[in-house]
Amino acid sequence: MTGLHLSAALNDAGWHPAAWRDPGARPAGLFTARYWTDLAAEAERGLLDFVTIDDSLGLQSSGSTASGSTASGDRTDQVRGRMDAVLVAARIAPATERIGLVPTTITTHTEPFHVAIGIASLDYASQGRAGWQPRVGDRLSDAAHFGRRAFPDLDRPWFATAEGAALGAELFGEAGDFVEVVRRLWDSWEDRAEIRDVATGRFLDRGKLHCIDFEGPHFSVRGPSITPRPPQGQPLVTALAHDVLSYEFAARGADVVFVTPRSRADAVTAVARVREAERAVRRPGEPLRILADLVVFLDEVPGAAASRKARLDDLDGAPLNSDAEVFTGTPGELADLLLDWRNAGLDGFRLRPGVLPSDLAGITRGLVPVLRERGVFRTGYQAATLRGHLGLARPANRYAAT
Repeated sequence: MTGLHLSAALNDAGWHPAAWRDPGARPAGLFTARYWTDLAAEAERGLLDFVTIDDSLGLQSSGSTASGSTASGDRTDQVRGRMDAVLVAARIAPATERIGLVPTTITTHTEPFHVAIGIASLDYASQGRAGWQPRVGDRLSDAAHFGRRAFPDLDRPWFATAEGAALGAELFGEAGDFVEVVRRLWDSWEDRAEIRDVATGRFLDRGKLHCIDFEGPHFSVRGPSITPRPPQGQPLVTALAHDVLSYEFAARGADVVFVTPRSRADAVTAVARVREAERAVRRPGEPLRILADLVVFLDEVPGAAASRKARLDDLDGAPLNSDAEVFTGTPGELADLLLDWRNAGLDGFRLRPGVLPSDLAGITRGLVPVLRERGVFRTGYQAATLRGHLGLARPANRYAAT
């Protein structure tokens, strides 16, 4: 059994709210380029497929309302503030050679044209290693930063109410159109549209540029893009899914879906729900690659990772609350779990280090060697592009004459 896909999710000082207070953290570097390039270099040293870079349109909060004024949102003992994920990825690109770079953008308050050229530019800067994670904005209070739309004042979890469910369906519909516009803009330049013939003075074959003329309930976009077709043709699109709306969103527009099972049995169910969503939306082409998310605390000494997490829980005043399963243990124990869950039909895993950079090093220097010993992980990169790492072909351009 070979070909396990492995990626890491980078988020501030780590996925524990008190991670920045851990001795293995580097809180002084959070807003420096060196911090992020070091993390990416460590992930590449471990030959991971890609890293994702988290983002938001408001200050981080462990539990806000529509007004954003709860005590948990106002806490000053947790990391607050972050840099733009796409720009961070662009800085990482020249400092790495093979690892994929997948920044997050929030679709709810941004424009698809800007995202399309940003991710396309990242694909050029990285020479074909760009990806993208579109995300629906789940914090209604973020609308106040833009002043272009108003949301009802719903307490979290707002999506659990009837009014919230209708709003969620609208926002996912908007996100689906967003992804479609971005994908069309990436194709709005055919390959080799730039002639660059100095002798004749022709830089561009205008016949290979296309207006996408997208008209929908949320966007009206003419195109073409200002950026030529990216090196990968279509940079990798990923999505995090927890329920029917998000599963179908992923099935319509993504290449990779992140799921959050709590056990092997949950993993079986999640895979089945992904495949059902693909059938429901009549997904064409390649099936989704399915990666399971896990928050991980790793240590070679049995019990040490659990003790470290318990200390952070005490500092934060509550046990870590996560949408994904939280693992504490040794690299060998994590390898056992990954290989067991993989038999449920998963293609791989996206691991969320509890503390950065220490738990990322636990993945690259502890887990990866164990997986190699068991013959399920690469000993070197076999492809130069992110799509290539995942075995995905470069797509044909939808507008090119056949």
